[in-house]
Amino acid sequence: MSTFLIAGPVIVFLIFVAPLWLFLHYRSKRKSESGLSSKEFEKLQALSARAENMQRRVESLERILDAESPKWRQNYDA
Repeated sequence: MSTFLIAGPVIVFLIFVAPLWLFLHYRSKRKSESGLSSKEFEKLQALSARAENMQRRVESLERILDAESPKWRQNYDA
């Protein structure tokens, strides 16, 4: 009798709860690893735009320095 009291819930757990638990766990893991969310994608787009703006500013500053001091690159290029 006491064996049934322990084995019954264990069997129910192993047949019904554990497979459902594993299925839901790995489904949520796969969903989270599938890609960027829309909010993350928007943030990535904004950072990309800022990086492009900064690159244009650096290029403008280099053109100005080239015009005013043509030998400035010799001091900073490796």
